[in-house]
Amino acid sequence: MASSIGFRLSRLPHLWRSILDRRLAPLGLTQTRWVTLYHLWRLGEGHPQCDLARVIGVEAPSLVRTLGQLEEQGLVERRACDNDRRSKRIYLTPAAMPLLEKIDSVAKEARKEILQGLTDENLQQLDEWLILIESNGLAIQARDQDGSEENGLEENCPEKNNANVDCTQEEVLQDKPTS
Repeated sequence: MASSIGFRLSRLPHLWRSILDRRLAPLGLTQTRWVTLYHLWRLGEGHPQCDLARVIGVEAPSLVRTLGQLEEQGLVERRACDNDRRSKRIYLTPAAMPLLEKIDSVAKEARKEILQGLTDENLQQLDEWLILIESNGLAIQARDQDGSEENGLEENCPEKNNANVDCTQEEVLQDKPTS
């Protein structure tokens, strides 16, 4: 049984995104676009592109094209950073808010359906287990990264080279209250 847990853990995000993709398709959003919009909304406005890329889990250059498309749709705008004109900060436009509210509504309904059959106690226990598994994984990653640094491999870690981080991963993972 334990051997299939990793497979199931990796399968769930793909299943979740597939469900949302299908339900959000009528809004004319690709997965890349709705994921970017939703993460920007949850992260908060005015963060540098590199922070948004890190939260989404993509390389910053990959995000540039998506932001350009969202900008063309009038959903985001990029503004030069006051401290560093080369750095761009990302802001949602008023046109994005109704779309984000719809995305949030679709996500809440899908979440309700996918978690059907689980009690509040089950969900609390699942959350505790996932936090523990994530914590273990982050500890392994940090230990492996420390080993890489000792071997002179720290140049492969962009976070170590970027002193321009405005938020921690823990802050990003917190639920954003919705109205």
